Parts: sequence; structure tokens; C-alpha cells
Amino acid sequence: MGTVAAVVSLAACATPSPPPAPVVAPVADPAPSPVPAPAARLLPEVPAAQERPVAPPSVTDPAIPREQRIAAFVDYAATTYGIEPQRIRDALAQAEYKQSIIDAITRPAEAVKPWRDYRQIFLTPARIDGGVAFYRDNRAALERVSAETGVPAEYIVAIIGVETFYGRNTGSYRVLDALYTLAFDHPKRAPFFAGELAQLFALAKEEPQLDLLTLKGSYAGAMGMGQFMPSSYRLWAKDGDRDGRRDLLTHTPDVFASIANYFAVHGWQAGGPVVARATLDPGREEFVPDSLQPVHPLAELAARGYRPMAGEPLPTDPATQGATVVGLDGDAGREQWIGYRNYFVITRYNRSPMYALAVHQLAQAIRAGAAGAGATP
Repeated sequence: MGTVAAVVSLAACATPSPPPAPVVAPVADPAPSPVPAPAARLLPEVPAAQERPVAPPSVTDPAIPREQRIAAFVDYAATTYGIEPQRIRDALAQAEYKQSIIDAITRPAEAVKPWRDYRQIFLTPARIDGGVAFYRDNRAALERVSAETGVPAEYIVAIIGVETFYGRNTGSYRVLDALYTLAFDHPKRAPFFAGELAQLFALAKEEPQLDLLTLKGSYAGAMGMGQFMPSSYRLWAKDGDRDGRRDLLTHTPDVFASIANYFAVHGWQAGGPVVARATLDPGREEFVPDSLQPVHPLAELAARGYRPMAGEPLPTDPATQGATVVGLDGDAGREQWIGYRNYFVITRYNRSPMYALAVHQLAQAIRAGAAGAGATP
């Protein structure tokens, strides 16, 4: 927000002029201190879902020799999840370091591509048409889950479309190799990935249909049609058809229920808007919030120069429902977006603001196509 300047007005008197005074060099008044902008009244944050456990420093400190960290991991996973230590050692003995995993995680598309290029990966005719066909083929199951959770069916489909092209590409890396590599050879995020490796052993114990040594997924260790990490699988996967297991690899009743539940536990607002295209008043600087949390009242964003375009969605109660803003480089130049609570919830699936917008636009195109309308997002 621009600096507020204080303007002082001086009035002239109409009294007779006094005798001339001696000429004295004027003393400059000190420059007035700028008046600070009042602090914005932020709205409450969306409550966090259950925290994912991370591994302790004894497992992740790169200053500790690698074999010693691996031994500490065995103790940590066995103690935390009640797994026989030798089973963990036997599995880790078959795990392989993969340099291609390190290469992939250090250059994700979200970090190296602008929005105009990132969008083209997911908003293609093939992906839109594939989503429409997938929706139509699974309409009854999708709409049943949507009615139960308040999460629109098209967003469930769009997540599957962005993540795995509707189940066609669920990953070619062994999940064990991916998490092993990242836990012990990617210090920047070792606490998270070592925690996920331990969760993988716990998951295999709970879901015996999952073969820990053959299970495949992404370079980050995500698996199945919706690409759930082991902790997400354990915490939020659902048995959609109540057959006694949670199979997120190919079993669509469980996949649909689990993606919807993930959104629900992270705060999805049934019937709420997701995002609005906006304009920024000429001459105003872009506002870069500290986070994607929708804590900024729309009145504050308006004071900063942000205005939803005509026809774009608004929250039902703008006084209590906040937003965030995102500026992206689009095909025709800079784009401004106002993201509401449900936009933030999508970023809990993948923290990239571009990812969330791609999911939203793909969902809109799928909904239009499934309804028989045009498929232009």
C-alpha cells in the first residue's frame, strides 16, 4: 500500500502589515514523518489439518555419516510405528539411490516455468476431452461422493487429470527408491521425506495389499491415481465402497472418496467460490502476501487496487470471507487473480499457486464439456 502523506494547509490573515522585520535566513522545518498505513485487519486463517510427522535430526542431519543416519532411521521407524526392525533393514537393503530423482525434484515445473507455459501442460484439448470422458464414465460414483462431501465432482476429476492424466501415468519409480533417495541424499527436505519413508513402512503394515518392494509412484514418492504421499494415504484415504481396504492405485471408489476427503479435512467450503480474475488499478504496485492463506478482506484488497472483473464470483459474505492475490505471467501479459478459501485448499494438495489455478481451470472446462457446453476454460 502506498505511503499516506500528510497535507497541511496554511491560511492568510487580513490584518494590517507590521513594520518590516529584519531579514533572517529561514530555518527549514524538519520533513514531516510519513504517516504509516494502518495495519490491515486480517481474517482468521484456515485451520491446518493434522500435521505430518517428520523424522528427527538423528536421521536427517547431513553432518552425520550416512550409514549412521540409516541405522537411526531403522530405530525411529520401528519404535514409532511398531515395525520389526529387521523387516525395515531387509527392505532398505534392496532400496536404490536414483540420481534422476534428485535431478527431477530440483527442477519442478512450478519453479522453472511461467504461468503461460505451465498452463499449456494441463489445459490441452486431450486432457480436457479425457476429463470429460472420465467424468461421464464415472458420473454416478463421482456425484454421489460430491453430494456426501460438498466437493464438486469436476474438481475430483481435475486432480486426477493433472496428477496422472486420469490414471494413465501414475509414476515409474519404485516408491521405496524415491523416498530412500530423498531421505538420505536430499538434505534440504530430508526431515519430510525420511518421515514419509517411515510412513511407507507403516502404510504397508496397515494395507497388506500394497507390496512395499514393487509399489511404484512419482519421483517424490506419491502413488496412485491421485498421487497420495504415504502420510496422506494413512491420514486421509477412505474406503469408498467399504470393502475393507483403501486402494488408491486403481480402485476408483476409494480414489474419489479419498480426494474429496482430502479437500474436506483441509477446509473446503461447499458451494464457495474458488478464484476470480481481477484487475489492478493503474499505477498501483502488486501486493505480494506473506502466504496464500485467504486472510485479507476484500475491502483491503480493493484499497490496494484489486477488483474482481465483471461476472467473476464473489464470496457470499465478503465481510467475513477473505482472499489472497496472485500475479502471474500469462499469454497476454500480467494476470491478476483473487483466490478464495477453496483456492487455498487446492494449494494444500500442491503448494504451487499455478497448480491450484490449473486444477481450477481444468475443472471448469471438464464441467462445461460434461454438460455439453463448450470446453474453453
